[in-house]
Amino acid sequence: MANLKDLKNRIETVKNTRKITKAMQMVAAAKLRRAQEAAEESRPYTERFNAVMSGLAASVGGSDSAPKLLSGTGKDDVHLLIVMTSERGLCGGFNTNIAKKARAHAESLLASGKTVKILTVGKKGRESLKRDFGQYYVGHVDLTEVKRLGYSNAQDIASDVLSRFDADEFDVATLFYAKFQNVVTQIPTALQIIPAAFEAEEGASAATLYDYEPSEEAILADLLPRGVATAIFSALLENAASEQGSRMSAMDNATRNAGDMIDKLTIQYNRSRQAVITNELIEIISGAEAL
Repeated sequence: MANLKDLKNRIETVKNTRKITKAMQMVAAAKLRRAQEAAEESRPYTERFNAVMSGLAASVGGSDSAPKLLSGTGKDDVHLLIVMTSERGLCGGFNTNIAKKARAHAESLLASGKTVKILTVGKKGRESLKRDFGQYYVGHVDLTEVKRLGYSNAQDIASDVLSRFDADEFDVATLFYAKFQNVVTQIPTALQIIPAAFEAEEGASAATLYDYEPSEEAILADLLPRGVATAIFSALLENAASEQGSRMSAMDNATRNAGDMIDKLTIQYNRSRQAVITNELIEIISGAEAL
């Protein structure tokens, strides 16, 4: 039977741990509100931007003068995977799920004979994929010192990606992140950003014709790089909300588990103490009878 002192110390330790997880849950809840608002407010702009770009891209079609960011290099031999995760842990399966989706995609590409290159954003994703895909790493973006994400952070990442594309280092770029749905649900998502792929706007009339000034190609050449930065910024905001939602849920579960453990240890402590008292009483009674 466990020593009473050891059980008491264990109970105190678990209580202290519960205080920490409860505090982390409250901090995550406060950060989640801001992150969720930022992610949700960015969605209408991103959706409208993509709708406009979809119309422009459809009008250009397979034109020879189409920008390279839209038409691509004409091949898909080299793939750049941009894996976006968090800088900190203790957020449930958030980082693991993103890394798992990226790993499955990379394995599929390698099995098809393609060349894979990986650019990581966030320390946890880099650590998760390092063992199996460390040889494919071409860069890393550290956001540890960034307190509040801004469009400038997305522009820096986009500039790096676009410079690699201009240098013909890859043919296709895919972004991996978690789309925020609610506190308990974050959906790992893979989004191709180069060459740009846009879904046709629902309800749009195919017969509507627009006369653009300057030409569609010139407008796309200016907007497509911004589209890459916009997609990355949207993914950063979705990731930030998903991270805090996942951390809040994980810390809530940890707090509940700590409470259950305290209850079990308390029962064990009381039983052990009762057994000690009973043994002492038996010894006293036995001694009195012997006299």
